[in-house]
Amino acid sequence: MSQLFNKSFNKLKTYCEAQNFAGWDPYDGLNSKIFQATPLKNWDLARLAWIQGFKRSPINFRKLLLVPKTHNNMGLGLFLSGYCNLYVLSQKGETSFGSKEEILKVIDKLGQLLLHNQSKDYSGSCWGYNFDWQSRRLFLFPAWTPNVVVTAFCTEALFDAYEITENDEYLKAALSASQFVINDLNRTDYGGGLIFSYSPKNGNNTVFNANLLGAKILLKNYQYTEEKDKLRLASMAVKAALHGQKEDGSWVYGLLETQQWIDSFHTGFNLNALQLYFEITGDEKVEKSIAAGLEFYLNNFFLEDGTPKYYHNRAYPIDIHCPGQLMVTLNKLHVFDENSDLANRVLTWTIINMQNKKGYFYYQLKKGWSSKIPYMRWSNAFMFNAMSCYFTSKSQ
Repeated sequence: MSQLFNKSFNKLKTYCEAQNFAGWDPYDGLNSKIFQATPLKNWDLARLAWIQGFKRSPINFRKLLLVPKTHNNMGLGLFLSGYCNLYVLSQKGETSFGSKEEILKVIDKLGQLLLHNQSKDYSGSCWGYNFDWQSRRLFLFPAWTPNVVVTAFCTEALFDAYEITENDEYLKAALSASQFVINDLNRTDYGGGLIFSYSPKNGNNTVFNANLLGAKILLKNYQYTEEKDKLRLASMAVKAALHGQKEDGSWVYGLLETQQWIDSFHTGFNLNALQLYFEITGDEKVEKSIAAGLEFYLNNFFLEDGTPKYYHNRAYPIDIHCPGQLMVTLNKLHVFDENSDLANRVLTWTIINMQNKKGYFYYQLKKGWSSKIPYMRWSNAFMFNAMSCYFTSKSQ
């Protein structure tokens, strides 16, 4: 089994490095030079339809419609965290994935890309996507508009890189991101706490995982600075999350009527953020919340044969984020050993069913048709980091 996993990961690593970590994304349709040359670019419904058409199509029209392969900041953050995990493994004598020197070069390359790609004119370091994005509520987020999700993944990666390289540039940028959360994001009172907005621009304040990712940025900052105001504000976000958790341990995606689904990988995001808060505070209420959430997560999102489910009450679409997040969550919650059989079954199923012979992973499997387009951020960066977490857990 370890031979299967190592071979799979090295094929993925070779593919991503050969692409220079750049690629397409499910939501990058508005990067089409053809679309941008038409008057349709000024019509919100046309932009939404164009994006959804690209996202839902199992056929990749991006070359035909001149959508370039580019770097995605969240993808870069995921790759950076993954290479940091590989560096730690190399220090333990694991050389299957490259030497310390080789890995360190990639860490510096990715770290510098993230520093260069910061969004400008905000209170602190922050990052956004490399494409215009039209929301279903008809808000347009221009390319590079920062949001809390991308910023959280980039911040965590830069902290990881600092721990290895001791490059103060990485630490400075990562610490600065707390000011983006505090000063630029909107807040909504909820359950005696607060919910941070997704973005400064038209970002709704209703999404639990985005809120907890904002808290995670503050918590990572607090670990370095011990500034109590960061912990206090993060505690308010955590309080809102505890209030929103259902009796069975689950969370709906958000507060709006259109956000009432319960899915796998966002549940994992929530658990990871709460685990960090618990490790800092030892709060027993949060410990109980994590235990209930983890039980729901493990019991509802994976079939006996290792098939990862998207929703708690149905499997399809089978999205690559779902098996990937399992590896990260088991690692971050320190529960890999007691769930290693599940991890092995899920990872084996994913490699057999969702990895192309060229090394990249597919986006989604659906009944009747599937999207097997090699998305760099959504599929490959996510699985790269996930598998690095798997190997890190195995080495402990």
